[in-house]
Amino acid sequence: MTSLDKPTTEDTSADDARAVTEAALFEAFGGVRGMVETVLPGLLFVSIYTINKDLHMSAIAALAVSLVMVVVRLARKDTVKHAFSGVFGVAFGVVFAMMTGNAKDFYLPGMLYTLGLALAYIVTAMAGVPLIGLMLGPVFRENLSWRTRNPGRKKAYTKASWAWGLILLGKSAILFPLYWWADTTQLGWVLIALKIPPFLLAVYLTWVFLAKAPPPIDVFAEMEAEERAEEERKAAAAQENGDTTTAGRHRRES
Repeated sequence: MTSLDKPTTEDTSADDARAVTEAALFEAFGGVRGMVETVLPGLLFVSIYTINKDLHMSAIAALAVSLVMVVVRLARKDTVKHAFSGVFGVAFGVVFAMMTGNAKDFYLPGMLYTLGLALAYIVTAMAGVPLIGLMLGPVFRENLSWRTRNPGRKKAYTKASWAWGLILLGKSAILFPLYWWADTTQLGWVLIALKIPPFLLAVYLTWVFLAKAPPPIDVFAEMEAEERAEEERKAAAAQENGDTTTAGRHRRES
């Protein structure tokens, strides 16, 4: 192998950064299982409603499968935040639809959440505190250090927040007209079709921006190092005091 064929330290570091970024995004956004838990209740609702137009049966089935997914996660002692968020979303949808008697209102809470989230991404990016950085900072063990100590990562988080905001805003621009003009089954199938692709695009762009950014500053490791250094200083001071006391006693005895 020639020197040109050998991987450099920079290449290895870049690969490590991309791998860490990929793993962190996978954890933060729930991975494949999180996507399934997001899609399945809505898919079940629109499938049953398409067949029999029964709002109550469709709503109960969607809520039931959400609860089952939470129970499975609890039994396996897995992270339940994605499953719980799915249950709450489905529960709000069921309440809305039951109160109004309009099956389309099952989707309304999720649509409003998507629109609100899009605006939150855009507003926080404009304010210099990008939401995606607030979400991923703890995952990367950097907390808010990127705001003042790592401008390259702040820039990447800002780009990612703009990407998320614009993608979700585009999704909302498609769904809200359909809410008014389309019937329940048309809206439901379009919404299901738009569940995964925009999400994957946003995650991919986030990965691209962060993989090219400087590595995160591990503030937890810094705090642990400071604690160890402080303990070593105290131990050294205690030992020095002990040596001084021993020397003084020896002088008195002599």
